[in-house]
Parts: sequence; C-alpha cells; structure tokens
Amino acid sequence: MALLAPTQLCTESGKSACHTSIQFFREPIHLTKAIRISLRVRKIQFQRRKVTTVKKVLVMVLLAVASITLAVSSANAQMMDNSNPMVGGAPMLKSKDIVDNAVNSADHTTLVAAVKAAGLVDTLKSKGPFTVFAPTNSAFDKLPAGTVDTLLKPENKGMLTNILTYHVIAGRFDSNAIAKKIQAGKGKAWFKAVNGGTLTAWMDGNTLVLSDEKGGQSRVTIANVYQSNGVIHVVDSVLLPK
Repeated sequence: MALLAPTQLCTESGKSACHTSIQFFREPIHLTKAIRISLRVRKIQFQRRKVTTVKKVLVMVLLAVASITLAVSSANAQMMDNSNPMVGGAPMLKSKDIVDNAVNSADHTTLVAAVKAAGLVDTLKSKGPFTVFAPTNSAFDKLPAGTVDTLLKPENKGMLTNILTYHVIAGRFDSNAIAKKIQAGKGKAWFKAVNGGTLTAWMDGNTLVLSDEKGGQSRVTIANVYQSNGVIHVVDSVLLPK
C-alpha cells in the first residue's frame, strides 16, 4: 500500500484521519522548537551566571584594592606622625604633648616623677610652645647621692621647680633655630629660661652643648623630638641654676 500525503489521508479517511495525521507531522516540529528554546534559555542563564560571577570578582578586587589603599594611607599617616626619633624605647608622637610623650620614655622616669612632684604637669600640657631640655635618668644619677630624693620631698618643691623650669625655654627652638642663634652670636647663643635664668648654647663639632649658671655642661644626645606643644632635646646632664 502506497503512503498517502496528509491531504490524501484527509480525503480518504475523513476529518478524524486528517486530524491525526496533522498531529503526527506537527509533533516533531514542536519538539525541535522546544529543544532550541531550552538550549537558548540555558545559554542565557549561563551567560547571566558568568556575568554575575565576573561582577562578584570585580567587587572583591575593588574591595581588596580599597583595603590596601586605606592600609597604605594609614601607614603613611602613622609614619609621618612617627617621624620623630625613638626616646627611651618608645615612639614620640607629634600629635601628643610633652608630658604624654615623656611618660612613655623608659629613660625619663625620674624627670616625670620630678615634674609631677613640682606640679608642672598642667603647665607642660598647655598650648605652649615650649622647648624642653630633658635630662635622662642617668643624668639625674650624676647628681650627688640623695639629691633626687631630697628634691622630691614636698618641702623642697620650690627648689625642684626652679631646677626643672631652668630646663624650659618659652617658644619652639629646634636644632636649626638654635644653630642660627649661635651663628648670629659668633659661636654662642644665650637663652632665657622660664625660671628667669640664662642658658648658654654652643656647638662642639656637630653636638649642641649647653652651659648652666654654675659652669656645668650638658650635651644634647637626641635632638628635635617634636611635640604638639613644642620640642624636646634629650640631654645627658642636669642643668643647675644659681
């Protein structure tokens, strides 16, 4: 029996056969379209997932770059603030005042105790600016035995205050400023201390030396320790007024 075309089947078998035959030939066409649509959908979904993944990676990279930038900025800021030399094993921060830095130095525990005993904490924490020649613990150890203990007694507060304020000059004088005054004075410069006494400054090679009113000398061992309210120069001997 010869195969009949759809139109022939409709003619030979009536509407029922026609409907069945058309359905028979349409189904493969519908299946092919469904497969194509499914593939397209999967492709679109894959592309979307790919784009989403790329976006996530970009966000992670941007966050990492931002974190590194912030860390570097913070480090740079800290380095700028910590450009001072270390004193007594501790960093001296420019953002802190004279007292808040001094208390962190292991080499200046005697000086800090003396400043507290003399009631000078508030003064040295004020706006200033001040230039402080800060004797180390070993500088105080050079004084005759028992001197420090005697000075720290309440009844000797006046004497202690006079000695401590002899180490302070009103104004901010770093080594360059002092050197200019020494040059202008043809080898020496004279500074009036807060207690009213006079300090004489001169250079011994590259070292700044201070002479007190009793003929004693003190050498600057660490210069230009900048503070929020002035500058500190570490010295190796205690300066004594008249």
